[in-house]
Amino acid sequence: MRSISTGRMIDNGSNPVRGRVVWMPAKSIWVTTMTMIAIMGGPLTFSWSAVTVFVLSTAITICLGHSVGMHRLLIHRSFSAPIWLEHLLVYLGTLVGMAGPFGMIYAHDIRDWAQRQRDCHDLYAHRRSFFVDAVWQMHCAVVLDRPPRFVLEECERGDRFYRLLEATWMAQQIPLGLLLFTLGGLPWLVWGIAVRISVSLTGHWLVGHFAHRNGHQGWSVDNVAVQGYNLPRFGLVTFGESFHGNHHAFPESARLGIEPGELDLGWHFIRLLAGLGLASAIKLPHTIVPRDGLRRFEISG
Repeated sequence: MRSISTGRMIDNGSNPVRGRVVWMPAKSIWVTTMTMIAIMGGPLTFSWSAVTVFVLSTAITICLGHSVGMHRLLIHRSFSAPIWLEHLLVYLGTLVGMAGPFGMIYAHDIRDWAQRQRDCHDLYAHRRSFFVDAVWQMHCAVVLDRPPRFVLEECERGDRFYRLLEATWMAQQIPLGLLLFTLGGLPWLVWGIAVRISVSLTGHWLVGHFAHRNGHQGWSVDNVAVQGYNLPRFGLVTFGESFHGNHHAFPESARLGIEPGELDLGWHFIRLLAGLGLASAIKLPHTIVPRDGLRRFEISG
């Protein structure tokens, strides 16, 4: 089965289906360590100030960092920003604890490439049961027999700041951890680092799991392995990322909540940046060339 190329993923006699799921030790140990510290240490160090630190730090790193900085800006280039601001937003995204900037681009693009084919491996499609998918997504990876060739643009590959973040992305928690411990002791450290990271990683997987299986769908794309679905009830806590059906329809759009009533705080932050003269060349659905096979329809979700 011949694959199609997509952006940074270039067909290399590639096959998106055939491969094996392998355990990734560093990823697994990282996720397990943060989760165990959160489960055991969270209740023991509970305080309302620690919970406040958790809520604020999660909102900042997920919304400004992951959703706006990593996803919409670095990966999709859905808008432009001064390089100092781009670096700041991507740094905040690195603090989410998923990967460095290059790792995030690769993880996103290999999944996007696979889902755009006529068929793909079950891991990329989230087809397996809830608990199997949890283990696969958070502790493993697919090693394809014939993967596509990954070509990272020079503007990212040659960026010294991004290269530093990529090499030290786990260690980037240390400065923040020291600051939190200095200001609020062990409760702030546990809730601001371990609880935040474990909740963020688990939440990211949950959105991916359900948003590729069922839900509201205002758009579909013909001849692809995986459809995207919207999870409207979770728009607020995901800062717009749960409107995944919209994202499949318009991947380069800076706005994910495009239907009436869809609250997308990431988009509102980009609008704020634009009002301050810090965001330009903003891409929206009506300015993007439609995907091949894109169809508009409504179903109950």
